[in-house]
Amino acid sequence: MRFMIIVKATADTEAGILPSDQLFAAMHDYNQELARAGVLLEANGLRPSRDGWRIRYHEGRRSFTDGPFTETKELIAGYTLIQVRSRDEAMEWSRRFPAPHGEMVDADIEVRPLYELEDLRTPCPASHAAA
Repeated sequence: MRFMIIVKATADTEAGILPSDQLFAAMHDYNQELARAGVLLEANGLRPSRDGWRIRYHEGRRSFTDGPFTETKELIAGYTLIQVRSRDEAMEWSRRFPAPHGEMVDADIEVRPLYELEDLRTPCPASHAAA
């Protein structure tokens, strides 16, 4: 089972302020521990939204909007992708995730399972309609 640990953005991450050396070290140690256990697939931080863009699909049209985006609470600052045997194992690893913006800063991480191929064996009805 694959799970993504999602680190939510803050005003600092959106301003391009990099984490402290202490947090970098804690994340390095955590990622090394994941790697030694054979569960780490990928881990990355994301640049601020000002360096990105959004594409909106509406009524058959596409529109592009350059960042930055104002709703920081809806943005992602980084992620870690793990592959484990169970939801419980994913919970255990996520409980050990270092405080993403330092111990004294309120922050959330979100953990979500990814769809696996076996979850997608039955084609969606919409895919038949498009064919």
